Amino acid sequence: MPKSLNDSVQFIKSVGPKRAESFSKIGINVVNDLLFYFPSKYLDRSTIVNTLNLVRYVSNGFEGEVTIVGDVVDVEYIRYGKKQIFKVSFKDKTGRFECVWFQGIRFFKDRFKVGDTYALSGKPVITRYGHIQIAHPDFDKLTENESEEFFNTGKVIPFYKVPKELKNQNIGDFSLRKIINNVVTNYYELLDESLPEYLIQKYDYQNLSTSVYNLHYPSNKEIFENSLNRFKYEELFYFELLIALKRSQIKEDKNGISFTISDEVIDKFIDSLPFQLTNAQLKVINEIKSDMQDQSPMNRLIQGDVGSGKTIVCLIAILIAIKNGYQAALMVPTEILANQHYLTISKLLSESGIKISLLIGSNKSKKKKEIIESIKNHEVDLVIGTHAIIQDNIEFSKLGLVVIDEQHRFGVSQRMQLISKSITPDIIVTTATPIPRTLSMTVYGDLDISIIDEMPKNRKPTKTYLRNEEALPKIYKYIVDESKKGNQTFIIYPLVEDSEKITLKSAETYYNDLKDSFFKSINVGMIHGKMKWEEKDQIMLDFANKKHDVLISTTVIEVGIDIPNANIIVINDASRFGLSQLHQLRGRVGRGNKQATCILVSDLTNNKSITNVKESFQYLSSQEIEKNKAIIRLNSMAEHTSGFDLSEIDLKLRGPGDIFGTKQIGFPEFKHADIVNDYDILSNAKADAFNIINDDPLLTKQINNIIKEQVTKKYEYKLTYLNTP
Repeated sequence: MPKSLNDSVQFIKSVGPKRAESFSKIGINVVNDLLFYFPSKYLDRSTIVNTLNLVRYVSNGFEGEVTIVGDVVDVEYIRYGKKQIFKVSFKDKTGRFECVWFQGIRFFKDRFKVGDTYALSGKPVITRYGHIQIAHPDFDKLTENESEEFFNTGKVIPFYKVPKELKNQNIGDFSLRKIINNVVTNYYELLDESLPEYLIQKYDYQNLSTSVYNLHYPSNKEIFENSLNRFKYEELFYFELLIALKRSQIKEDKNGISFTISDEVIDKFIDSLPFQLTNAQLKVINEIKSDMQDQSPMNRLIQGDVGSGKTIVCLIAILIAIKNGYQAALMVPTEILANQHYLTISKLLSESGIKISLLIGSNKSKKKKEIIESIKNHEVDLVIGTHAIIQDNIEFSKLGLVVIDEQHRFGVSQRMQLISKSITPDIIVTTATPIPRTLSMTVYGDLDISIIDEMPKNRKPTKTYLRNEEALPKIYKYIVDESKKGNQTFIIYPLVEDSEKITLKSAETYYNDLKDSFFKSINVGMIHGKMKWEEKDQIMLDFANKKHDVLISTTVIEVGIDIPNANIIVINDASRFGLSQLHQLRGRVGRGNKQATCILVSDLTNNKSITNVKESFQYLSSQEIEKNKAIIRLNSMAEHTSGFDLSEIDLKLRGPGDIFGTKQIGFPEFKHADIVNDYDILSNAKADAFNIINDDPLLTKQINNIIKEQVTKKYEYKLTYLNTP
């Protein structure tokens, strides 16, 4: 019977039915799955040190990690009172070294037997007895044959992750290497190519079967990198191709609404505003006008820093839709923000005759019923609300425009629900969290992107200072002095009430303490997320009307609240907040024309090791960056006021998978590619994908047969995630 990539793994030598069940639990069912189960690391003779050289390195001040291969010569347990140390002594041809474990001893005690050979990695030190010692090393067992072959031929040995499901069936490091070696040797040549020849030649990549073999058994670094880059490119290329296909569909869709633009109406509204629009806002308005006139549905993302004026731009789009006889919906993430938008927009449109409703979860049932009925009967032109808008019982009469504010706070399904309320509405999504260019290329490649990168002319950048807790009495005095000049202050704490498990500051505790001590001469209010929205709204209204000099708060004020007289914000335990969140909080002050101040309080500010953030990425190792993430975030806030600068730093610190809530918006988890470090490959993949779809939108040309095959076979289901911005 001929071999097939779809052969069950149970028929592979050393597997069988029971072990096949274990493989199935980790997603490996057929031979093809095993071929793409790549090593997590490699043992390369050129990277190995021996004991003699290791002694010299450490004696000369070396402090990095090393890999060393040795045979077990002794295993012992050492007791110090109640504590126990597990020590294993090893030797190679040049001397002896030891490894010690202080924790998890029960797990390690049966792993090391005299005569076994191990590759061990860790940070070596010289003990006071003159021994080379590595504490809690990473280790991999080698067979005698592997060890001999490794040292005699310079062969690279692959190591694979061995999940507990496999360990439960006695599949260890060596067993898994044998099973995979058997599969790779006998099946890799059966693999069908997944990229067209012209792309492989363009970048001088290896073909698929050779690349798979080389990732398991690279003969040198250059071959390994070529094969890895091929997989990175392929992964990014097909993702960008799906985006290009979606964008092509949007552009070809002529079932949208072609709105009539009345410049007279727009100009009259702009003239009525109590402020002047920036050039960046006017540019984005022109982009929106052009989109709305076109027969294809608008699909636009507006990026703009905190306070850059995205709402006014969206309001002009809303005005265009309503003046054309359509309804518009504005969905925001919180009730307090929905209410603020409702009050602000109602005031700005008070002379227009436009009917506006506020639809939120806490509406009284009778009121909610009336609003729902009026939406259905087109007695309402603009609906402002939270996710209450997307409930099944909400029917629009003639929905023409959907605006989703702070879009990263909504999941894919929520946005799809709102958009499905009409056949082909125009769509605007906004974010006050600027997104790095690399992230925009992947997540928002099917959207037209507008950037408002200019702040209002009277807006002064907020000055940011780092202070430790010892400075708090001076900070409180400063707040009291500033309150006498009419300036108001936000003081942010991470928790509402004290927690025994977490040693973070509590808003409730400090509110009670401060109003009776440092702030007894001024008015202090408190707001937090556990309050009902009406209560929160009243407190914010009181704060806006200057009934409170200081507002003690949790992060409930993070998004959208606009208090022009609030010029100071103090963020306690600042190291516990993410960079994006800190920037959003800072954006709550400086909304007027006075100089604003942000004070970040953390004992980490005593750490003077990292002063220039951009330089720190150049000279610090990835481990050091990981260790110092919190202080890098704080210094970034002090050094940068631009959200776009901070977004690039945040991307480097956090990586693409978790930044700005992108897990909610269907952001892909790439197996091989890293969009921060593989930007050049990403750029090439995007350019190739979009050029191919521009030239051959239906992939009908013979030269693109392989691409069409792959999209149909492997990627078609992912298009469902691209049906919404």
